[in-house]
Amino acid sequence: MKLSEVLKDVRVVSLAAATDPEITGIAYSSKLVEPGNIFVALKGQKTDGHDFLPEALARGAAVIVSERPRPAEIDRAWVQVLEAREAMALLAANFYEHPSSRLKVVGITGTKGKTTITYILEEILNAAGFRPGVVGTVEYRWAGRQFSAERTTPEAPDIQKFLRQMVEEGVSHCLMEVSSHSLELKRVWGIGFDVAVFTNLSGEHLDYHQTMEKYFEAKKKLFFLNHKRQASIVNIDDPWGERLLSELPMQTISFGFKPEAVVRAEKFTINQEGMTATVSTPLGQLTFTSSLIGKHNLYNFLAAISAALVLSIPVPDILKGISSVKRIPGRFENVPNGLGIKVIVDYAHTDGALENLLQAVRSLNPRKVILVFGCGGDRDRLKRPRMGEVAARLADWTIITSDNPRSEEPEQIIAEIEEGFRRLGNHNYEKIVDRRRAIEAALVMARKGDWVVVAGKGHENYQEFKDRTVPFSDVETAREIIDSLEKK
Repeated sequence: MKLSEVLKDVRVVSLAAATDPEITGIAYSSKLVEPGNIFVALKGQKTDGHDFLPEALARGAAVIVSERPRPAEIDRAWVQVLEAREAMALLAANFYEHPSSRLKVVGITGTKGKTTITYILEEILNAAGFRPGVVGTVEYRWAGRQFSAERTTPEAPDIQKFLRQMVEEGVSHCLMEVSSHSLELKRVWGIGFDVAVFTNLSGEHLDYHQTMEKYFEAKKKLFFLNHKRQASIVNIDDPWGERLLSELPMQTISFGFKPEAVVRAEKFTINQEGMTATVSTPLGQLTFTSSLIGKHNLYNFLAAISAALVLSIPVPDILKGISSVKRIPGRFENVPNGLGIKVIVDYAHTDGALENLLQAVRSLNPRKVILVFGCGGDRDRLKRPRMGEVAARLADWTIITSDNPRSEEPEQIIAEIEEGFRRLGNHNYEKIVDRRRAIEAALVMARKGDWVVVAGKGHENYQEFKDRTVPFSDVETAREIIDSLEKK
């Protein structure tokens, strides 16, 4: 594809190129540049792509795209653009020939629930005979392929490449978790979304967005992109969702428990074995049973049902798909055992998510709730004492431990969480820095009827420290410890 074709709709300030070169790909890392590529020089929070121009050029970059004018010492083709990230997204969409136009694309945004909704919708679409693909927090998967997810929503060239591969391999729908970072950084520009879903909003990534208002504005961008959208789907019970509904000019389907919700939970029972719910929809009532637990998962089902109806999935296939959902990795995931205790691993890593998780556990009448959690390093520090307060209010005993400390000292992170307990005068906690030892201590102290909740890392199979990343899975660790306890 020629440079002139790849530049379609890109806001170009100036173009310095003697010819119209053939383009072989789009790269944003100098280490990944191949001969004939466009190298997009991005200025990030920690590094500046312009510092790596010599490597990109040495590796054969045919064109440099930058917000800066071409330096005098560089004679390679140079495109100065108004905004580099927007340009990269449009370049990638053009280069891969807009694959989203040949797929049904569902974008799901919000603080909580995105991953679970993709899993539910995937089963519903499978039941209806379609071939869905998923781009999300746990992994990217389609047509028998599975890739570990480096981030919830990949960089634009990677997304477009994945979408093109999905088209070539017969995928019919793409279910995409759309993070606030990806919207703020324009990774999803150039994607045509058929359906956009808003789940909820609570405090997360405020180290990046600074305020809830800015966080909301980032999420809202999904609903105002250049869509081929059939409808927007919004949680009317969430205050930010209610506000979003009032600001959307297009057709919107609301879901929730409120009487005015278009897709509404009429009756439901939730216990330790799962849930049964009757849901009112524009096509009439439907009743389903699921092994997933918690009111938060009922909201996830309502969102998935709403999306399925917009996609014209027949009700019998919706019900068949729901019945196929048995577990969501790291989301209220049960670790079976013969000890008479309930062990749950969950990805809850914000105060809002932890509160929802513990309230769901409390609603199931446990004898005691024993919580193990920590907070990630190099992330929003303000949530740490707030999470401590949530734990102090809703757990009977808490073991504060390491999460992914990254460049920070684990003991310092733990001390900041501990401040939340001090604010409430609560002393029902202990500190064990080593996460494995913390999980072991919780399982050893648990008695029949108790719930052990391990929160924060969910599906992750690693732990990040300042000088190394090591294999670590909460689920597998709990299983190993349970096995040894059952043998005693």
